[in-house]
Amino acid sequence: MCSKWRMSIAALRDENEQLKALLAQTQAALSEHQGALAASEEARRRLEVILGELRREKFGAKSEKLRPDQYHLPLEDVEIAQGIMDAAQERAEAVIQGRSRSVPDQGSHRNRGCLPAHLPRVERIIEPASTLCPCGCGAMTKIGEDVSKRLDVIPAQWRVLVTRRPKYICRRCSGPVVQAHAPEHVVPSGLPTEAAIAHVIVSKFGDHTPFYRQAEIYARQGIRLDRATLGNWSGRACFHLQPIADHMRRRLAMADRLFMDETTAPVLDPGRGQTKKGYFWAIVSDDRGHSGPSPPIVLFRYASSRSGAFAEQFLDGFGGRFLQCDAYDGYNRLTKVARLQGSWTLVHCWSHLRRRFVKLARNSKSPIAEAAVRHIAQLYAIEAMVRGSSPDIRLAARREHSLPIVAALKPWFEKQLSMISSGSTLAEDIRYALNHWQGLTRFLEDGRLELDTNPVENAIRPVCLTRKNALFAGHEIGAENWALLASIVAWCWHGCRSCASVHGSSRRHHRHRCRPWGESSSVKPRLRSVFRPPRNARPTAEA
Repeated sequence: MCSKWRMSIAALRDENEQLKALLAQTQAALSEHQGALAASEEARRRLEVILGELRREKFGAKSEKLRPDQYHLPLEDVEIAQGIMDAAQERAEAVIQGRSRSVPDQGSHRNRGCLPAHLPRVERIIEPASTLCPCGCGAMTKIGEDVSKRLDVIPAQWRVLVTRRPKYICRRCSGPVVQAHAPEHVVPSGLPTEAAIAHVIVSKFGDHTPFYRQAEIYARQGIRLDRATLGNWSGRACFHLQPIADHMRRRLAMADRLFMDETTAPVLDPGRGQTKKGYFWAIVSDDRGHSGPSPPIVLFRYASSRSGAFAEQFLDGFGGRFLQCDAYDGYNRLTKVARLQGSWTLVHCWSHLRRRFVKLARNSKSPIAEAAVRHIAQLYAIEAMVRGSSPDIRLAARREHSLPIVAALKPWFEKQLSMISSGSTLAEDIRYALNHWQGLTRFLEDGRLELDTNPVENAIRPVCLTRKNALFAGHEIGAENWALLASIVAWCWHGCRSCASVHGSSRRHHRHRCRPWGESSSVKPRLRSVFRPPRNARPTAEA
């Protein structure tokens, strides 16, 4: 009997052990399946975020903030219809009340704007049919006048510039024939003036109108110019503008702080029937944020790839200390370059960090991402208050107001990172911030540094628009010329916002005539043409 009980107890123990082992195996399998399910759920969330980003990139707004003017875009058609109704109503009231249409409606509120003072004023005086008194008293006396100002435009028109060079000789002796020297032109014995070439260049690289579209526009005025001719004119201008670009590079080499970024440049690949990807590298110096004395300079360079070796090559011989850029790994090699001034110090961009959290907040409604955006917005609010102030004032304000925010932000990031999944997009964005924290916080050390790289990103946008319309460059030499002309147009845009600047630059092509910035308070006097017509030239009726 005891032996039977012993056997049953032993069997029960064995069965109990087997059940425990089976339970442990089941729990392990359950844990494994739960981990796989969590990983699958996290992968699903990541795919949803990626899909949301792709949809936003394709169909959504590119800016991180919505300008108030954009709210009015859907209302423009409504405003046009309202304008038609207003005009019809004014005509009807004028007919019913028997008053002239020139009498203004005191009750209407029109946005007439502020007409710039530099625009020329053309006056016309509208006198009554008669200034004699109807009673026969004689001429009436002027007691006042009503003045109205309206914005007028003269449509762009082409003209033919006729240059005559008279020849003179003395009839009393056998002296030589005297004649003025023929002025030098960018296209010798060619059709275009320098102003026409500048118009073609600005239309493409400033207004993003490809040559074939320009040819169609000129054809409406009966001017037949093919795209090859326009390209040849621009190429000749590149030759004369090269010293200007060299001078811009020398000025950039003297700057202590630079911005740098890159964008794609599709280039036709001969023999393959398709394009290859090149890159435009932009180098910018902009001291307007701290009221520096130097004007902004934008220089584009073309490279066949995005390798950091090109960044090192383009900055060779530069004497700056700080380089404001994004977190692209190619810039890291600049911190190891041996120079007399020491290696470059990288200053990273808060705008790139903010952009990550903005995308995440829009796509996943993450409260942590929204909180991060609010913290970064406080830094930008402080920067807005001191923009344009001296470096000392900016640095003092940053240490007083921005430093506590930055000091509290890093441990907050670390705490949030420990509470979320390590494979999530949010964790990736937080690690991005922590990995580049030293570069992000360097703006607290020098008042000349900016919070972001917006100056260079804004300079690249016109190139992207031109690339979108022109599709690609014909070859690598064409891409280099594209970079040169885009640099000149961007410099003139920042300098005086005038097409005439390019016109003057193309004609002031001698190195010794290229004076450094700072010798004059205006850009236009420094861009006076070398090939201007003689002082005694007179326009003729034919011209």
